[in-house]
Amino acid sequence: MSTEGLIEVVLPGTVEPEGLQIRRGGTVPTPGRGQVVVRMEATGVSFAEQQMRRGRYYDQPPFPFVPGYDLVGTVAEAGEGVEAGFVGRRVAALVKVGGWASHVVVDAADVVEVPAGIGAAEAETVVVNGITAWQMLHRKARVRAGQTIVVLGAGGGVGWVLVQLARAAGVQVIGTASTRHHDALREQGVTPVDYRTGDVAARIRALAPGGVDAVFDHVGGSGIVGSWRLLAPGGTLVSYGSAATRDDQGSKQTPVLKLLGRVWLWNALPNRRRAYFYNIWAGRALAKNAFRARLRADLTKVFDALMSGDITPRVAAELPLDRAAEALRLAESGTVTGKVVLTP
Repeated sequence: MSTEGLIEVVLPGTVEPEGLQIRRGGTVPTPGRGQVVVRMEATGVSFAEQQMRRGRYYDQPPFPFVPGYDLVGTVAEAGEGVEAGFVGRRVAALVKVGGWASHVVVDAADVVEVPAGIGAAEAETVVVNGITAWQMLHRKARVRAGQTIVVLGAGGGVGWVLVQLARAAGVQVIGTASTRHHDALREQGVTPVDYRTGDVAARIRALAPGGVDAVFDHVGGSGIVGSWRLLAPGGTLVSYGSAATRDDQGSKQTPVLKLLGRVWLWNALPNRRRAYFYNIWAGRALAKNAFRARLRADLTKVFDALMSGDITPRVAAELPLDRAAEALRLAESGTVTGKVVLTP
């Protein structure tokens, strides 16, 4: 293996971004059977890390740990049982934790090759965000051309990919966002609504009096009821987060359990609407091979959309790994457009 040392960012506990620890000079890991070592080229700051540093991500590991939900990099070494030719490939991987490191061990079956012509930072913007958007749109809501949907947080990481994939599918989109995102959303053919002023639900109902075919809600909390009420008969609500409770105290599982309870209740009622709580990891424990095949297929489609121009990547900033605190603070500031990316 290379003689270069391992660099990683450690989250030691519930700390401010400046409390992140940089460890240098560790031993670069060795891959086991069926594994590869990926030399990281880009990893992202997602909402998950913002929750994790507060101890609010519902299934995060015990402190201390290395955060980092996904990464893009080059395979530096392959273990026994890995097919020939893996070393040197640029790949993407979804890892949940561990991505904020110079070298990361990943099962070879869990990596997806990044097409030539896509830069590492560009690819990074659509790994977790792209898989999430694609699966919610096409596997959960099963949208069709001519339908109308609402995307909350349309200027955010997942929201930005979601609206572009929806428009590429011929879907009309109403997107909530702060005013600084409105011009960019209009350029994508999205009808923007400022979520900071007035009765947002009333303005959406004025745009779609008969209701909408799907709502994608990352906010959660009590506001999820308003999202449900926006649906037309036959419509689908996809809840995929609890941003409203990021700074709450108490159990980190409670917001998710409340969402799951609402979803169960709504689906038990005699109505033609459906609700889902989307979890990107659903099914992995019971059917790992099916999960991997689905992830590979969906991320490949997302990369195809990136290559064709259906998705425009937005990199808010690129900062080196040893400036992770600054990157996390920037991502949490609400002042940037796009994804904050960490590089080696």
